[in-house]
This record gives sequence, structure tokens and C-alpha cells, in this order.
Amino acid sequence: MDLHTALHLIARPEGEPRASDLELRSQPAAALADGQIRVAVRWVSIDPAMRIWMSEQKSYWPPIELGDVMRAAGIGEVIESRHPKFAVGTWLNGMMGVQNQLVTDGRGLRPFDPRLLKSPTDALGALGATGLTAYFGLKDIGKPKAGETLVVSAAAGAVGSSVVQIGKQWGLKVIGIAGGPQKCAYVKDELGADGVIDYKSEKIGAALSRLAPEGVDVYFDNVGGEILEAVLRRLRMHARIVLCGGISQYNAKGAAQGPANYLALISARARMEGFVVIDYLHRTDEAYAEMLPWLHAGSLKSKTDELVGIEHFVDALNRVLSGANFGKQVLKIG
Repeated sequence: MDLHTALHLIARPEGEPRASDLELRSQPAAALADGQIRVAVRWVSIDPAMRIWMSEQKSYWPPIELGDVMRAAGIGEVIESRHPKFAVGTWLNGMMGVQNQLVTDGRGLRPFDPRLLKSPTDALGALGATGLTAYFGLKDIGKPKAGETLVVSAAAGAVGSSVVQIGKQWGLKVIGIAGGPQKCAYVKDELGADGVIDYKSEKIGAALSRLAPEGVDVYFDNVGGEILEAVLRRLRMHARIVLCGGISQYNAKGAAQGPANYLALISARARMEGFVVIDYLHRTDEAYAEMLPWLHAGSLKSKTDELVGIEHFVDALNRVLSGANFGKQVLKIG
């Protein structure tokens, strides 16, 4: 690759990100020094957290500095190496940025064998950060017990779809919340949810009362806002709420909408806890040991929504933020 092409953040978005918030820059590719590798970035993951990183909001990672390459997890292939531990042809997974190549010493990147997966993009989806988020969020924060009722918002999305399937593997009654007939049919017929709620056409509270009359034991929240409010009113004793994300609030120009009825946690003796998957990366092999057989057996499905080309990054991100994506959103780079 003679040119290094990268997408740089040049302005903090106000509301929905725009193409003018970023700039595509190309320059001659840098030569390698001893101990370095050149990785051709093949795909990058498009995640809701990117919208937070583009702002000055406090988060588990610092904001992207203006002028820096847009932060993104990705997968890529070593195409040149002056490093004894990374041979040409090795596939790597980790933070790569929205760019066509990365020169690095390899720290923070994890080798993987795409031949063990149904698709290389499974390393960003079911067996990537999204799958690990679903697994550890449900297991460690949700602490589910067989027979309990699990409700999952954004159930057709990357994390939510994995939570639905893991919940069924662990013997839970699973109710998925998604938007539109096509996504709801996918959650029920393909992912195996016991019930589904179309938030675009149904009243969430009434539907929850119908599908979970006994109440909710575990709620895996990817959305926040009105859906969180509705679930809080229907908690069983000692319920657990897993706070994974609040995608309904990420483009808000003012203060994020918080739960007005949080006192329901007191009467239900319930717990609401946030988490970040980077705290669990040292346990990746533990998750893979259980999830990889599911993937090969077809009981853990991974649906990919792909756009092609660095220039379509903003389109891909806005698909995720608006809920237009169907499955794990990725951007194919090269």
C-alpha cells in the first residue's frame, strides 16, 4: 500500500454526526522500523460508543482529540513485518482506527484464525467485543438463573441479538424489544426469543404486562429512555438491570433523559449496574470456550450489516444511532 488513507475527526458533532465533522486525508505510507508491522485494515466495527468518543463527554476512554484518526476496533491482516512475533498473513483484532493501514508494534492486538469462524467479521460480532459484551454483561452483571424472565432492548442489534441467544442457551424466558415487523420476526423466529415487542407500534408497558405478567428478573438495557422507564415499573423482587448503553440519548443536545421512577429499585430490592467490556478482555478465552461451539452448532447466529468504503463511515454510524442497522454494523475498508 503506497498511500496511508485515514479519517480524522475535525469537529465535535452537534446532534447527529455529519460528514463535515471528519476529513479524509492521504499521505505516503511510512516505512517500517525494526519491531513494527504493517496491518491492512479489512473491516472496522461501527459502535454506538463512537458517538461519545467524538464528544467531550467523560467516558471510559478519553475523547478523540481533534485532528486524530477516528477511533475504531477492527480486524486486519499483516502485510509487511519486521517483528519476530508477527508473520505476514497473520490476522489481528483490536483498536485500529478508521484507516486503510496501521503501522504498529502489535501491542494491544490479538491474533486470531479466521478459518475457525464462519466469517472473519465474526471476530467483530458474535466473537468480538459485542459478543463479549453480551456474554459477560449477562453472566456477571445479570447473574441469570434458569427459568427467569430476561428482557432485552435493541434485540436485533449486535449486542442484543447475542444476549437473546445466550439467554436461551442458559434456560431463560427471553423477551426481545426491536423496531419494525422484520426485526421482530428475526428476533423471534431466527434468534428464538419467547416473545417480542415492536416498540414502533406497541405500547411497551402494556406489552410487557402481557408477555411477562409475573414481572422482569433481568433487563439488559442498550437503549435507556422510555423503554428503561417502562421496565422499571415491572421489576420482580431482586431484579437486576444490566446497563450496557443508552443509544436513545447519544445524539441528545441537552442533558440525557434519566429514569424518573428509579425509586422502583428500592421497593423491588433491585440492582442497576453499568459495565464496560474492556474490564473483561482478560477473560476472553473463558467466553470463547462456551461461545465458539454455539457458533459452529448454529445456535449462536451473527447477522452482519455491511457498508463498503471509508467515505461511508458517517452513514454507517448514523445507521447504528438511528436503529436502521440490522445486525452487527461493520465498514469494509479493503
